[in-house]
Amino acid sequence: MTSAEVLVIVHTTVYGQRLRDAHALLDADPRIRVRFTVAPHTFNQGAAAHVRRLGGTVLPWPEAVRRRFDLVLAAGSHGLERVHGPTVRLPHGVGHIKLSPTGVGAGRTVAGLGPEYVVWNGRLVPVAYALAHQDDRTELVRGCPEALSIAEVVGDADHDRIAAALPARERYRAALGLLPGDRLVLLCSTWGSGSLFSRLDAVLPRLAAELPRRGHRAALLVHPNVSAVHGPRTVRARATAAARGVVSVLGPQKDWRPLLVAADFVIGDHGSVTLYGTMTGAPILLAAHPSRGINPRSPGAQLARTAPVLSPSRPLTAQLAHAAEHYRRDGYAAIAARISSEPGRFDLRMRRLLYRVLGLGEPAHPAVPPALPLPAPLWPAAADGGAGAPRAAATRAVSGAASDV
Repeated sequence: MTSAEVLVIVHTTVYGQRLRDAHALLDADPRIRVRFTVAPHTFNQGAAAHVRRLGGTVLPWPEAVRRRFDLVLAAGSHGLERVHGPTVRLPHGVGHIKLSPTGVGAGRTVAGLGPEYVVWNGRLVPVAYALAHQDDRTELVRGCPEALSIAEVVGDADHDRIAAALPARERYRAALGLLPGDRLVLLCSTWGSGSLFSRLDAVLPRLAAELPRRGHRAALLVHPNVSAVHGPRTVRARATAAARGVVSVLGPQKDWRPLLVAADFVIGDHGSVTLYGTMTGAPILLAAHPSRGINPRSPGAQLARTAPVLSPSRPLTAQLAHAAEHYRRDGYAAIAARISSEPGRFDLRMRRLLYRVLGLGEPAHPAVPPALPLPAPLWPAAADGGAGAPRAAATRAVSGAASDV
């Protein structure tokens, strides 16, 4: 018999993706019923579809705020003050890279770590804030010291899934349809005016014109917020036209993590996926990285000081070769170490936190991190045809989950 009800608030597709590894720790417990709702949010288009893909049903928001729950999980702050039940908040991105849009100059707090995210009418809304790194606690002291009492460092689920998958990298490459010796160039964009997406019309035609067709593949990940605003069809059409049939354009539900594990090069910006790329050994080039609005103490800012910047006046292949030649693993590993200060321990620490808030004993088995699922093929003709198969150049518009960040 169910003894506890849990509400998972999915503000946006990205927030839903950030929460999936947390509520998965509860899904198999027969004492617990996990419910989902979609809260009001500017970018919540696609959030309900995300819940349905998980196999869940959406509890209407007006009903969700009338009921009481034994635990509430959220990665955003909109409407949390209206929900009844002890709330555990998770970050909606990695590294707390961006500054809050509120405030002026030095008074701007780090996005997610200021009082506007956790305090309502002088009251702390969450009972716990699950952070990824000790650096996040330091930022919390600067931005919202009253929230330090609810902060708990649990690590980062995506970090752990990627780290566990990297030794099996060739399996993920084969599943995608990459042939031995192929080079995968992964472009990843966050959202906003300073993102790679805002420069697609300059970057993608160059990639299409200069990237050798033989032995190379390219794929584009765009932050789901972009699709929420413009619509997935418009985003796909714009990117496909600019790419001229060379780049596979992934929709807002494609799981980005296997692509990152498989990549040989990352061309990115100040988004979370680019930062996770520091874990992989793939050389990173920054096609966009605004100096304004970025937390100067963040690992994202450190990456901007480390990675080479894509030049509009030099051949692309020469820049990729330069990035590979000058890549130094230890410099990027130091940045990657700032993603999680509890590597490999997210499941253990997060489950302990959730059951403590629920007031229930944990299941009598270890919290074993699940393996990152193998992806569906992006280039099935190559996978089916073997090493000698002809390579089609047509762009494949792939639907499914994109970046968490």
